Amino acid sequence: MYYSMLFYIFSFFVIASSIGVITSKNPIYCVLYLILAFINSAILFLFLNAEFLAMLLIVVYVGAVAVLFLFVVMMLNINIEEKKSKFLKFKPLSIILGSIILVEFLYFLTIDNSTLEKLSNTTNLEQKNNTISLGNILYTDFALLFQMCGVILLVAMIGAIVLTLRKRPGVKKQIIKNQVDTKKEDVIEVVSVKNNEGT
Repeated sequence: MYYSMLFYIFSFFVIASSIGVITSKNPIYCVLYLILAFINSAILFLFLNAEFLAMLLIVVYVGAVAVLFLFVVMMLNINIEEKKSKFLKFKPLSIILGSIILVEFLYFLTIDNSTLEKLSNTTNLEQKNNTISLGNILYTDFALLFQMCGVILLVAMIGAIVLTLRKRPGVKKQIIKNQVDTKKEDVIEVVSVKNNEGT
């Protein structure tokens, strides 16, 4: 009973903050509502013993993505009234899409839960700590795919660096070869100063 009450309380906060994201006129408030929705969703994941997903929501989405959104919105200085007039023409489409999503949610609430019950009885979910379970699966069954994802990300990072490296006039660039080939005589000049004479 106690956990059910807490579940409904945090679910209410998730729904209320989600409504605040799409109804708030100030974009900064929208991002703050989004952060609140992420935090409450992380608490709901903790109720499901999915602490890995909860920490992922907090660290990645709240700590990086949502804060980045907040900084970008604050830097852009969006004119609210000008944007509001542009969004009004998409109101009928948004009502149709929202109705479709609502019907899908109601459908999932009314279907049988036999699939979820079968999933909860599988051997992969026997351990209570799902972080250990995910680690075992990633580094045993999917170790090759996990390493391939790392290689793909590395290639993408190198590609982004290569694409941004270009010669621009007036910009000094560090040339490692010239620094390594520099000799002592090129940078140091030994001057013999006579006594009682200044430089």
